[in-house]
Amino acid sequence: MTIISLLLLASLLPHLIFTAHVKMGIVNGTEAKPHSRPYMVSLQRSRRHVCGGFLISDRFVMTAAHCKNEKLTAVVGAHDLKKKKGSVLIGVKSYHKHPCFNIHTLQNDIMLLRLEKEVKQNRIVKIISIPTQEGDIEADSVCSVAGWGRLSFKGKKSTRLMEADVKIMNNTECKNKWKDKFSASQMMCVYGHGGSCSGDSGGPLVCGDTAVGVTSFGDAKVCNSRERPEVYAKISAYLPWIHSVIANFK
Repeated sequence: MTIISLLLLASLLPHLIFTAHVKMGIVNGTEAKPHSRPYMVSLQRSRRHVCGGFLISDRFVMTAAHCKNEKLTAVVGAHDLKKKKGSVLIGVKSYHKHPCFNIHTLQNDIMLLRLEKEVKQNRIVKIISIPTQEGDIEADSVCSVAGWGRLSFKGKKSTRLMEADVKIMNNTECKNKWKDKFSASQMMCVYGHGGSCSGDSGGPLVCGDTAVGVTSFGDAKVCNSRERPEVYAKISAYLPWIHSVIANFK
């Protein structure tokens, strides 16, 4: 349980049994221009940030399944979490983990949160598109990640939204690094100078103007390592499930 306690994630992952940490946060990044990513959501418990997420409709937030907690609140329109002006807190009405999510392997690490009310879109609150069909992003494509997590492996969390550019890793290379923990059909890896770390699971991997991945896990002892690249749930692999969950409430 040492790894889990170090990452302050015992409440989220009481049964994590392999040497990967649930990733959350940005290292070697820069502060995002305020509200330049209006789809970003801070998922909070007792007014404290615990996971990231992103708006995919006016009623649904996408995040990681391991972020499941019965008392989450979604904060939209935020940049600096210390400043409440402009941001809106919305309760979570229902939690929809992928039915095949495995807490031990983090396979199918994706979840939809149905909010208690519709989000009103404006300049600082907007949805982001997701893929329309299944497929891989070309290796070495430049994409980006963002979050309110730790700025270094054991560092402080950032109250302001941070971001970093990353590149998509070839699936074969990622498989060689993570072995049987990596599934090319369900996951994708990235690498770069900056990237996700401990402090903000569930945030989006964005390529162009589309969210293509959900922040899932990485190495337990180092952030942003080419040898143990960060892993994301591949959104395009879950389109039928995503559409079926949303359709149930129309």
